Amino acid sequence: MSIDKRVTLNNGVKMPQFGLGVFQSKEGSEVEAAVRSAIDFGYRHIDTAAIYGNEIGTGKAVRDSGIAREEMFITTKVWNSAQREGTVREAFEESLRKLDLDYIDLYLVHWAVEGKFVDTWLTLEKLMAEGKVKAIGVSNFYEHHFEDVLAAGSMVPTVNQVELHPYLRLEGLHNYLKDKGCYIEAWSPLAQARPELFGNPVLQTIAEEHSKTVAQVILRWHWQHEIVVIPKSVKPHRIAENGSIFDFELSAAEVSAIDGLDKNERNGPHPDNCDF
Repeated sequence: MSIDKRVTLNNGVKMPQFGLGVFQSKEGSEVEAAVRSAIDFGYRHIDTAAIYGNEIGTGKAVRDSGIAREEMFITTKVWNSAQREGTVREAFEESLRKLDLDYIDLYLVHWAVEGKFVDTWLTLEKLMAEGKVKAIGVSNFYEHHFEDVLAAGSMVPTVNQVELHPYLRLEGLHNYLKDKGCYIEAWSPLAQARPELFGNPVLQTIAEEHSKTVAQVILRWHWQHEIVVIPKSVKPHRIAENGSIFDFELSAAEVSAIDGLDKNERNGPHPDNCDF
């Protein structure tokens, strides 16, 4: 078991279960340094998006890393404005140009824009069929969104990336996706380090028991639930800390105790309200 453990998506593509998210990492030297730190530590999965505005630096760090391209797994996403304007294919080509890579490993519909996301998905299916991307998926989709793309399309999304952490467990959605053969992936897996979560006595006690940080315990909880997880940081010591979760294991009782913290509380927007 290691940071490079890969899960097999429903189209046979292998995706590292652990990665680095670069949301809010500034374009240029900041995101380049973060991605380099992650790759040097052993991360092989980097998650960006068109709206993050840092695809250029992300791609440069990957290219300059010296790691073979086929060992890396790069995700980016189509933003809502491109969906509304009907320029999804153009948005894909722009992301590919900015990343300056031969291909994208995973391309996601960033949000289920009402009246548009099904057409967006069908365009992603065409990009997939043309060999421009290795896998396609969705982000911030709930069951009814997922059912709509299943009804209209010919492919099952490989991944659904959603806000997910101990205060927003989404057990029902997770089980639904498992039944469909789709991996769930957690953005904001640490709930933006909310003080009330990091100060939770259940998590603090478990962390002390394992001589680990609360963040490491939460990330290990995700890992043991077979959730693909992409914590974000631009600090090398945090990137290393987040990736150091493979030398301990939570007991079934500890996993259950963390499961019990669920409050159905989110930090970000609800998937049914993405009018941005």
